[in-house]
Amino acid sequence: MSNQPGGEAAQLDLSHDAAARDAARQAEEAAEAARQAASKEAADTVLKAFGGVRGMIDMTLPGLVFIVTYNLTHQVSTSAWAALGLSALFVVARLAKRETIQHAFSGVFGVALGAWISMKSGRAEDFYLPGLLWNVGYCIALAASALARWPMIGVMLGPITGEMFTWRKENPGRLAAYTRATWAWVVIMGLKPVILFPLYFTHNVNLLGWLKVALGIPPMLLAMYVTWQILLKAPPPIKAQLDDEEEESAK
Repeated sequence: MSNQPGGEAAQLDLSHDAAARDAARQAEEAAEAARQAASKEAADTVLKAFGGVRGMIDMTLPGLVFIVTYNLTHQVSTSAWAALGLSALFVVARLAKRETIQHAFSGVFGVALGAWISMKSGRAEDFYLPGLLWNVGYCIALAASALARWPMIGVMLGPITGEMFTWRKENPGRLAAYTRATWAWVVIMGLKPVILFPLYFTHNVNLLGWLKVALGIPPMLLAMYVTWQILLKAPPPIKAQLDDEEEESAK
């Protein structure tokens, strides 16, 4: 009967068990919410650092326009101006929307250089030469930064996460994660010049152009995905302490 001491003890045990289950469920839900928040933050950080899908499109479409126009006209100058015009249009569109022009501007600079070289030489394949050289230089810079314990991925993401460079001295796990991510970019992005440079020397403009476009976005998406996965397993960032003047300027 419920009035007996044993019955009251049993009810108390059941109540404690139910409370323990509720607490465990709430803790599990909180942990899952924290994991999801960390996953979203890592993904947003990587996307923002590399310009997102829009930035990749800004850097890829001019090359596509060049090879399509060249196949239609067989004119290097016409193709170069078409690609350059599209790059300039991207910059104007971003300015009109008051968006950052970093990736669009870097794209138009590369296209302008390629257009100038190809028009001076008269060889269509030279349009892609600056991009190929940039890929090589970028991979060398990534590798050098990792060896110097200033991994470029950390340098790029630190200001976005608010940790600045605390990962170098205060967060060794984060430094290790950024170093692994940087080496991942070296390997993935290094495949592009390895594949494309031999084609450049064969003067096969069509194959070079179409492969350059095909290898524009997928490797970057893969590198961004690998970086995201590495950051998910890394310690959380330690926010940098700003002085009074920096705090006022940040507001």
